[in-house]
Amino acid sequence: MNLEFKDQINHVIRLDRTPKRIISLVPSQTEFLSYLNLDDQVIGITKFCVHPQNWFKQKTRVGGTKNIDFNKIVDLNPDLIIANKEENSQADIENLQSKYQVYTSNIANLADAFQMMEDIGGIVNRFEKTKDLISEIKKDFSELKTVERKSVLYLIWQDPYMTAGQETFINAMLTMCGLKNADVSNQRYNEISEEAIAQLNPDYIFLSSEPYPFKLKHAEKLRSLSNAKVVLVDGEMFSWYGNRLNMFKTYWEHTLLPSL
Repeated sequence: MNLEFKDQINHVIRLDRTPKRIISLVPSQTEFLSYLNLDDQVIGITKFCVHPQNWFKQKTRVGGTKNIDFNKIVDLNPDLIIANKEENSQADIENLQSKYQVYTSNIANLADAFQMMEDIGGIVNRFEKTKDLISEIKKDFSELKTVERKSVLYLIWQDPYMTAGQETFINAMLTMCGLKNADVSNQRYNEISEEAIAQLNPDYIFLSSEPYPFKLKHAEKLRSLSNAKVVLVDGEMFSWYGNRLNMFKTYWEHTLLPSL
């Protein structure tokens, strides 16, 4: 049996069987693999793959998303590695491609997320479960309560402050909620000064829980810079593009939206 799949950076993966030894280098896609009931097949994850908790405790960790431990990967001898263009470095992906079968996702919107799930679901022989999940997510988003086109500055880092721009999956999620990204640049992530935040004066400033763990003390400082309502938000909900999307409607409508 010879199987060929093309990933989201147009790299061809060739397999002679359904993979039995999988390493995931992407936290949200690790969670998706767990959703697909691949406990026995997934043999390695990163130190940032915190969901599911039992995998985080028990699975072999192969470094971080950007500092991969290649020796551990060699020891694990995977037949499939799952990566992401943004979360993993190009050099690491190319190095791995020279030795292993590597599926690399490249996700900027919901359509990309659905394609990734369909691709991986097909590769690991979980197509029907994946198809059902995507149908549920599409239904949720078709019924999502939205806000009027209020502007929001979504911050992912401080010192310096960094925003999520137009070309990000985060921006796509904000748009689905009816929000308008105050960062109108075509860059993915942008450094922004306190003065620029004050000048933008958005309706909302969202402080993400990841990658920088913003807390209430950070919100207090930002409230002094503009008239924006500053809100702490769950970064996983806005940036994880696997089965976590199936939880977004509940989070948005029952937790976040009432606070806006």
